[in-house]
Amino acid sequence: MYKKILLAADGSDHARKSAEHAAYLATMETDSVVTVVYVVDAASSKHDVLAEGTSSTYLNELRHERIRPVEGILEEKGVSFDYKILKGEPGPELIRYANEEAYDVIVMGSRGLNALQEMVLGSVSHKVSHGAHCPVMIVK
Repeated sequence: MYKKILLAADGSDHARKSAEHAAYLATMETDSVVTVVYVVDAASSKHDVLAEGTSSTYLNELRHERIRPVEGILEEKGVSFDYKILKGEPGPELIRYANEEAYDVIVMGSRGLNALQEMVLGSVSHKVSHGAHCPVMIVK
């Protein structure tokens, strides 16, 4: 049913819950692959540089560490996955990538790490659900 699954991850509890659902969907097909996508927006990028320094290799490792628990869930369930870092505003960037790469489904949390931004600008999950060409599973 779903062979190409995009899992939006940001290190939040909702992302970990979403990983459980993405793993479940992936186990329904023998050759499904989950792509764990982390979007670096301007605010988090600026925070990372100020807090940790300027090495892009180090910053990418730091970002990857945030989603290791998600990868652990997928590994535990025996799910094939890969990892992708995107840069830009999370909602539009997830939509662009998912539509260009023709994903079968997007799995994401209802809330991320930045609740204040979600209240001011509208939730990322809401934007993605309206702009994606594929089904979007929003996990609470």
